[in-house]
Amino acid sequence: MAAPLPALSNPLAPGSPCPLPGTADVGVPWTELGFSLRPTAAHVVMTWSEDTGAWSEPTLESEPYIKVHIGATALHYGQACFEGLKAFAHDDSSVHLFRPTANANRLRSSAKRTVMPELTDELFLSAARTCVAANMGYVPPASSNGALYLRPLLFGSGPRIGLQPSGEYKFVVLATPVGDYYKGGLSPVRGKVVTEYDRAAPRGVGAVKVAGNYAADLLPNIEGKADGFPILLYLDSATQSVVEEFSTSNFIGINREKNEFVTPKSPSVLPSITNLSLQQIAKDMGMTVSVRPVPLSELDDFDEVIACGTAVVVTPVNELTLGDKVYKFGSDEVGEVTMELYRRVREIQQGKAPDNHGWLEKVC
Repeated sequence: MAAPLPALSNPLAPGSPCPLPGTADVGVPWTELGFSLRPTAAHVVMTWSEDTGAWSEPTLESEPYIKVHIGATALHYGQACFEGLKAFAHDDSSVHLFRPTANANRLRSSAKRTVMPELTDELFLSAARTCVAANMGYVPPASSNGALYLRPLLFGSGPRIGLQPSGEYKFVVLATPVGDYYKGGLSPVRGKVVTEYDRAAPRGVGAVKVAGNYAADLLPNIEGKADGFPILLYLDSATQSVVEEFSTSNFIGINREKNEFVTPKSPSVLPSITNLSLQQIAKDMGMTVSVRPVPLSELDDFDEVIACGTAVVVTPVNELTLGDKVYKFGSDEVGEVTMELYRRVREIQQGKAPDNHGWLEKVC
């Protein structure tokens, strides 16, 4: 078991100096960051026990390992969910989380669906802020265009041999510095419409961020990339006639003639915080935002298609292949609406545009 870090146990205590982001000699090549896991100083751990019915105080652990019972419900029954959010350094060296309370709310939805204890906004935010502060030297400087990615993870750590909720849970927040998910910057990719596999079942767990959703996509993802498609689009599993979402990202279609931003409404689609942010930005741009079922046939009407999520922010998709049919969206260049949406959300995250919607939470 990793030893606690007493010197860092409360890095945001009143009077504590606020370390500058990206100034520590941590050996991170700021200009070469992609989206990969890099070691950092510490992660946050909290424990919930049925004996107390409450969460412990957050502690910091330096070793990136957790000792769990071999009968843990996360291992046997998939009782686990997670989140993803980012902290950004601004030009004045302050560091801000982007919409962390939205992540806290979504984590509660996942916890409720999988019968795990929920965390309040205050507990979630305290753990996230503590993790960022403890890893301030790993926050990419503003000039790098990168961010500190946080991965909050909630899982059943107590043993059960029958199918039932655990008696103990761990909540962990790890951090890693990241750059663009797709190295080389924003450029359109080719995608494939999946018909051989389903992402989620009706009335299943597609709308919550549970670990098993992503395990189901591993094989299709590998097969798609082997065929030259870096991104996959799933349809509804009942009829395969309605667009749902990409493997790890929400779907957005842009109809420039109608000045319309379209994204699917489905009980099987994960509510993306990036998508919600882009919807608001689209409204700010004077666009009509339509959240509704999107029939497969409507793909022909879109001028631009976007995959969006915390990791990628936006990925332009210039074509989707379904059997012998190829849907094309624009040219080999990034669409003008896609680029404007991307520019605006990034400028808010980086503190270069006003935070008119109160999305930024200052850490230090």
